Amino acid sequence: MEEDETSQGEPERAEVKARATPEISRKISVSEFHCHCCYDILVNPTTLNCGHSFCRHCLALWWVSSKKNECPECREKWEGFPKVNILLRDVIERLFSDAIEQRKEDIQQNSDVARSLTTFQKYGNDQISTAPNTGRINPRGGGFFSGVLTALTGVAAVNPGKSLFILYALKSSPRLSMLYLYLFDYAEAFLPFIHTICPMQENQYEDIVTKLLDLKHPSWKQWREFIVKYLFVPYQLIAEFAWDWLDVHYWTSRFIIVNAMLHSVLELLTFWRLWSRRELKTIPHRMWRHFWKVSTQGLFVAIFWPFIPQFVCNCLFYWALYFNPIINIDLVVKEVRRLETQVQ
Repeated sequence: MEEDETSQGEPERAEVKARATPEISRKISVSEFHCHCCYDILVNPTTLNCGHSFCRHCLALWWVSSKKNECPECREKWEGFPKVNILLRDVIERLFSDAIEQRKEDIQQNSDVARSLTTFQKYGNDQISTAPNTGRINPRGGGFFSGVLTALTGVAAVNPGKSLFILYALKSSPRLSMLYLYLFDYAEAFLPFIHTICPMQENQYEDIVTKLLDLKHPSWKQWREFIVKYLFVPYQLIAEFAWDWLDVHYWTSRFIIVNAMLHSVLELLTFWRLWSRRELKTIPHRMWRHFWKVSTQGLFVAIFWPFIPQFVCNCLFYWALYFNPIINIDLVVKEVRRLETQVQ
């Protein structure tokens, strides 16, 4: 008798639990999963060190506007780079799938949100790539191949042909390459470039990320500064741009700055040689010949680019980036010795 009652009681208790579960789930409302920034349901919830969670795009917008690594609610600073709380995200998406889908569609249509998310993720990637390694004596030198080359490889992997072309064009003809960026890559490349090297107000910007976010058309003051440097010291523009990336790419920026200085010296020595030989009148002819040379080389590379192996492109890319300064040092020494012999 007792066994029968026990066996009958177990299904009843199980049935009661099964009925109670939906009742509990129905009591959970969307308001319990609200973000304290947008006061809407959490999308890709990101939990900070303090325990507060926010939508990832809300945290990105807050970080871009405030330029502070702190919680928007309690102002406690967070360390490292915040990641999406996978468990909380999965629970919210299962309970409120329709609301999440609607929110994601609204977010994807907002260009400011997309830009802030991209910048925030770029900041996180840079933090990871440049994080000090406690196992190395010199974290900057030790993180050279792991951090700098990883970032550069990412850029070259997205647009290998464009990266290689711009790198060699800046090396041999910076004025033509900047003109190319203005004509054919204005929004993605030229605007961030000019806003970095010729900012509207230097005290207005606190970091490089803010400069890259300001994609408005340059003012006349910026254009005047840019055109003067463009005509007389184009390599200084490249050096100034690399200088702003010192905190991100420690060694690579120094290679670029040194290379730009060497190119400036070589260009100055070339003009000095033409002036001493009274050949300044040949400059227009030399410029025209150089233009056709660069155009022919660009057309040649564009035709045969699909047939060039990726390994060869990578070798050319890193050769131009890291070995050209050594070659230019030798060229500068030769030019100086040539001037000394002419004076004697």
